[in-house]
Amino acid sequence: MGGVSTAAAAAAAALVVLVVAGLLGPATANVGDKCSTSADCGAGQWCFDCDPEFKGSHCVRSAATNPFKLVNSSLPFNKYAYLTTHNSFAIVGEPSHTGIPRITFDNQEDTVTDQLNNGVRALMLDTYDFKGDVWLCHSSGGKCNDFTAFEPALDTFKEIEAFLAANPSEIVTLILEDYVNAPNGLTNVFNASGLQKYWFPVSKMPQNGQDWPLVSDMVTSNQRLVVFTSMRSKQATEGIAYQWNFMVENNYGDDGMDAGKCSNRAESAPLNDKTKSLVLMNYFPSVPVKLTACLQHSNSVSDMVNTCYGAAGNRWANFLAVDYYKRSDGGGVFQSTDLLNGKLLCGCQDVNACPKGSTVVCSA
Repeated sequence: MGGVSTAAAAAAAALVVLVVAGLLGPATANVGDKCSTSADCGAGQWCFDCDPEFKGSHCVRSAATNPFKLVNSSLPFNKYAYLTTHNSFAIVGEPSHTGIPRITFDNQEDTVTDQLNNGVRALMLDTYDFKGDVWLCHSSGGKCNDFTAFEPALDTFKEIEAFLAANPSEIVTLILEDYVNAPNGLTNVFNASGLQKYWFPVSKMPQNGQDWPLVSDMVTSNQRLVVFTSMRSKQATEGIAYQWNFMVENNYGDDGMDAGKCSNRAESAPLNDKTKSLVLMNYFPSVPVKLTACLQHSNSVSDMVNTCYGAAGNRWANFLAVDYYKRSDGGGVFQSTDLLNGKLLCGCQDVNACPKGSTVVCSA
């Protein structure tokens, strides 16, 4: 009396398995698995429907691989690739900070804090004089308006400072399309935000294509904020590096997405100019469209990565700049960044194939 039958025991065991599977399912979900919500997916994934090309919602990647932790942080800064968001501040649903409805494009769907937490390591920001301060604005003609303004730069800079404070082994790069003419306007905002204490000085940036300092040394010295401006004069007046002295960049917008072609942006030296040790690859259309971003990230971004490698004198891009960075049917721009880091760190097709600590041998 009170005994348990074999069938009942088997049913109970099966129930336990189902419960455990239900609890652990997201941790074992694979990219491409069907899903109803992001809770069905694994870490670093979200549930997304890249409609209409890919019917139904699937688990797709939403976070970048950290090469510093996965492989090493002992190489020069220019020997890594960094996922970059174009117009990082132009966020869907960002409320008006001027009281005037905004009439301009958006380019991202996450807050800057979420972008950084998901592995974005370079931010493209447009800085303007506005309302006696410095604002982030998606405008034209070098003038910010109430209907094109997003927010004061200080707000975003404070988000970046909070991330650097909470992540003492990480480096963030800012690439500024800069329309600030107020004397020391940007410097004042960097000081007010607390970012100045992380400043990587121009004096340590290499000339003539030499390697940058080691990432590990930049971390040890706490010089973990690398900033470039599009305004030449500020290198001398405010100590902010003039982008084109250190970096080459391909065309942006539709001109930068022409399959099989990769030519330099007008302001940039030719892509194969190896006196500049950093390579930035833009991959976003002239008019941001969420649906096409999904398809482009799924189908063609890695092809352009390889095209620009040849155009840059057989150099892999250090920065991959995109709109709506999480949209794809699978690996998307995260997989393309893994390709870049795999090639840079150990010659592999994927950074996950690099032996930990190694820089020369591919394990796959």
